[in-house]
Amino acid sequence: MDPASGPGGWTKTSRAPAPARLRYPDPMTSSATPDALAQAQAAYAELKARGLKLNLQRGQPADADFDLSNPMLSVLGENDTRYDGTDLRNYPGGVAGLPSARALFGNYLDLKPENVLVWNNSSLELQGLVLGFALLHGLRGSQGGWVHEKPKMIVTVPGYDRHFLLLETLGFKLLAVDMQDDGPDVDAIERLAANDASVKGILFVPTYSNPGGETISAEKARRLVGLKAAAPDFTIFADDAYRAHHLFGEGERDVPVNFVALCRDAGHPDRAFVFASTSKITFAGAGLGFVGSSEDNIGWLGKYLGAQSIGPNKFEQARHVKFLEGYDGGLEGLMRDHAALIAPKFQAVYDALSAGLGEGGGGYATWRTPRGGYFISLDTVDPVAERVVQLADEAGISLTPAGATYPGGNDPKNANIRLAPTRPPLAEVEEAMRGVATCVKLAAEEYRAGQH
Repeated sequence: MDPASGPGGWTKTSRAPAPARLRYPDPMTSSATPDALAQAQAAYAELKARGLKLNLQRGQPADADFDLSNPMLSVLGENDTRYDGTDLRNYPGGVAGLPSARALFGNYLDLKPENVLVWNNSSLELQGLVLGFALLHGLRGSQGGWVHEKPKMIVTVPGYDRHFLLLETLGFKLLAVDMQDDGPDVDAIERLAANDASVKGILFVPTYSNPGGETISAEKARRLVGLKAAAPDFTIFADDAYRAHHLFGEGERDVPVNFVALCRDAGHPDRAFVFASTSKITFAGAGLGFVGSSEDNIGWLGKYLGAQSIGPNKFEQARHVKFLEGYDGGLEGLMRDHAALIAPKFQAVYDALSAGLGEGGGGYATWRTPRGGYFISLDTVDPVAERVVQLADEAGISLTPAGATYPGGNDPKNANIRLAPTRPPLAEVEEAMRGVATCVKLAAEEYRAGQH
């Protein structure tokens, strides 16, 4: 990529072309040969003999992704101590964030600045703060703190293990509903919420869901914002972590839903909180978390944040605004450059699985082929996910634990495995996924032979 001079003399990167469309396999099923188990065992023995040490466990950016944002480290000089008329070194500035940061991320969420609060590193932290305040004080429209109601929260499965951990740590009882091709099972959500006032809401990823990459449809979103709930304070907590993580250009993207606008139009203006962050846009460990909601909800949240903090890190907000506004193509341009790095890794997963198992999984497994996000959801045909992860680990390939995408780590089908190809170099993704295919085939043949 050609360097170009950005504001203040820092270096920015030109936009990469949109990555080519991934090649998706056609489904088919192959029949097993009589010596399929012996062949799978021999292939696995060869795999173990290679002494690999590869990791596809966590959805982290690669160093090459971080390098795109390295100019942000020097985008502010030693004399850049004021931004938006505010002294970045001092206390004053407000808990809702710098005006320019609220405007930038309001545009990202398709909201006005006054509908956005920008905080520190992660959106998960903001989710914990909002849920914690709800437990102590209740939300707008609540009769009191949720902690007194033995609250329940709906989650989607397969889903995000950190959501489950956060909710369980806070004392929520989890109610799981299936994630379908067009979003959560709204029929099930309506049944759960209709007659139980302790069902306080739903927490899920609406765009390019973790791990399957599904995006909620406009029709389902309208049903969700308008559903009749027994709890007057039923709330949609949308963790929109991947709304800009497209793998392709315009025309081949899923369209994010604007829950805040939909709730307003449906007569439930305070029903939604939408969370996002720059954790996989700039630096995972030094980004910004932000939340969009009604102006009243933003005021409610600011009241409690202001009681425990003078405000967020203003230098980090100024740094992000200056860098992202100066990047070639802005935030959209940066995400195109990320896609150019990530899309080939997704393709490597599909190619390795197809080559190792047969087109469409060869009767051994199926997998989703999302148009964006950070993960790939693999489902074994037989109930052997735990065995696959064990075999992979013994061969030096670290995978997310089987069951992690279900509350309590309990996948009732023992089938789902979340694949995270973004962190390792492309060659390691290719090598690791060839090994995963070998492990899937051996686990399935063992199961079919009655060996486990």
